[in-house]
Amino acid sequence: MDEFVEPLGPRILIRKDQSRQQTKGGILLPDQAEIPTITGRVVEVSVEVANDDEFPVAKYDKVLFHPKNAIPVDLEPNNVLFVVPVDDVVAVFRRSPRRSEGVFQDDNNEEEEFQDDIGGLSEYDDTDEA
Repeated sequence: MDEFVEPLGPRILIRKDQSRQQTKGGILLPDQAEIPTITGRVVEVSVEVANDDEFPVAKYDKVLFHPKNAIPVDLEPNNVLFVVPVDDVVAVFRRSPRRSEGVFQDDNNEEEEFQDDIGGLSEYDDTDEA
């Protein structure tokens, strides 16, 4: 029987990314100077979070979280898992869509979709101006 963790309430289960041992410039860091990593992948979400449309986090999303209230889970020796309250998730990493993925069919449609997307953002309507 395989064990798994199901977060309860407004919580998600996150697998912490590996800490960096080397800077982008190639400098090796000693163990005591390790930069804490607070990014990870969502492994599981609670039913409450999955049903909440106001919280845009799904399984496998990469997130940035505040580790203060994170509860470590010792289930797998090679993975560092944390149960994290959704209020401690501060960002979700997203990628912008590419043209090659069929998001925009042609240049004429692109302008219309953009105007539809931003149409309700401004309370000022400048279409009547000369």
